[in-house]
Amino acid sequence: MLIKCYTNKIVNQKMSTKSGTDIISKVLSPAICLWLRSQVEEIETLDLQINGGDRQILRGYIPQVFLATNKAIYQGLHLKHIELQAENIKINLGQIIRGKPLRLLEPVPISGQLRLDESDLQASVISPLLSGGLTELVFALLEKSGIETPQKELESSQIKWKNIEIKPKKFILTGNFTDVNNNINPLNIYSGLTLINPQKLHLNPIIIEGLPDHLEIKINELEIDLGNHVEIKELNLIEGQLSCIGQMIVQS
Repeated sequence: MLIKCYTNKIVNQKMSTKSGTDIISKVLSPAICLWLRSQVEEIETLDLQINGGDRQILRGYIPQVFLATNKAIYQGLHLKHIELQAENIKINLGQIIRGKPLRLLEPVPISGQLRLDESDLQASVISPLLSGGLTELVFALLEKSGIETPQKELESSQIKWKNIEIKPKKFILTGNFTDVNNNINPLNIYSGLTLINPQKLHLNPIIIEGLPDHLEIKINELEIDLGNHVEIKELNLIEGQLSCIGQMIVQS
């Protein structure tokens, strides 16, 4: 069964299921469409497959969902190609039937792969999610260098990121640093990027140009802990492209 869902944000979507009940096509499918629209800003093409028996789904249990898209925007992040698979999903089907929004009843592990081209990162660098994360990287480097309160040191300054270049096993990050006197200086970060284990990234060697002298970075490597809810199995950086395979937990 193929079902199309059209909204002002999601187009060219196809959803297939292995079950033929009316409640799936008339109730569950629109609910998933609305939930997806609430999670992303835009999806250009989307293939969504729900695998499960009638009795399972009617109890609010979906054994498996597969999702693939060639272009999506999530919280300002431009994502080129994504393939995701989720299993053992429990939803509030009884409430959905009464017109309520879809809600996950338990955390869901999602595994898959994504690919980001350099153009995607350049389009994403102004997003609060990515730009904030990059600024937090500077804070972490300063803290590891002995600056106890880097946020306070930079509270009257501003970092504006402009561009990210992806090279084999490394990246180049450029932006502007505006100091308390409104002087604007180029800010450049050069770093290698590898995977230590599924929860940790390794930046080495790190070179930073453009920070004031009193904020000198005294280290040339940094480990980044991704937390227990993320597991990266494979991370690849080639010329102009970043790709990874892994798993994360989506909270209910």
